[in-house]
Amino acid sequence: MQSPLVSAAWLNDHLNDPRLIILDASTKTNISGKKSEYDDLQILGSRYFDLKNNFSDAQASFPNTIPSAEAFEKEAQKLGVNEDSVIVIYDNLGIYNSPRAWWMFRAMGHENVAVLDGGLPAWVKGNFKTQSIHSEPETLGNFKAHFDKSQVKSIEDVLTNINKENFTVIDARSKGRFDGTAPEPREGMSSGHIPNSCNLPFETVLDNGFMKSTSELKSLFDSLQLNENPLVFSCGSGLTACIILLAAELVNDQPKAIFDGSWTEWASTEGTPIDKV
Repeated sequence: MQSPLVSAAWLNDHLNDPRLIILDASTKTNISGKKSEYDDLQILGSRYFDLKNNFSDAQASFPNTIPSAEAFEKEAQKLGVNEDSVIVIYDNLGIYNSPRAWWMFRAMGHENVAVLDGGLPAWVKGNFKTQSIHSEPETLGNFKAHFDKSQVKSIEDVLTNINKENFTVIDARSKGRFDGTAPEPREGMSSGHIPNSCNLPFETVLDNGFMKSTSELKSLFDSLQLNENPLVFSCGSGLTACIILLAAELVNDQPKAIFDGSWTEWASTEGTPIDKV
């Protein structure tokens, strides 16, 4: 699997690969208020990647925090994931939660992982096989986590970078939230943005649940007039940031990371500077 993005047709052609693991990263609710038509439908053979309960640090102060390598390894093994598994991750909104799960596997050292372009809606529209419940693995997997800490940035890293400018922060929130002209969905939290960051709302890289073409994506990233510094992606809580990181991965060779605490941590931490238009 060369690309971080695969089509429904590709996945259907590889259903009989004994190494294939299909993971459903859908959640019942989301901060964007998006709804799915397929709440009770899954891709044939898929297992449930519980992003909120099993693959986030429940003890962390902020939502969607990446778990420890030990915790991630244990939960991945419960899903039957092996070190040689070919993993395809999808969600029921097209592309929404799945890039977060994809990025975590990458951060934990597993390269053979991709997102299903168009997600469950594309699979259903292709008339490919579905089921009404998730599959359960027959045995524990032998997955081993090898955490690459360079793929995660802390609030201290981002604060220091305001003056040093060793990397570029790209914010996936809406323009209104980034500019400080629209409210945050989390009550009592100021909108605005990290000084010296730029804005690429996650919806701009998508087209009806599919990733836009590489030429369109290249044009979007070119419009940001980026220098050659590494890229660090942020959003409200580290989830939709992974959508634009995935988009960047398709067209950009610069090193990439996620500011995991994202705006929720930044705006709720005393003393952090906030810019508005």
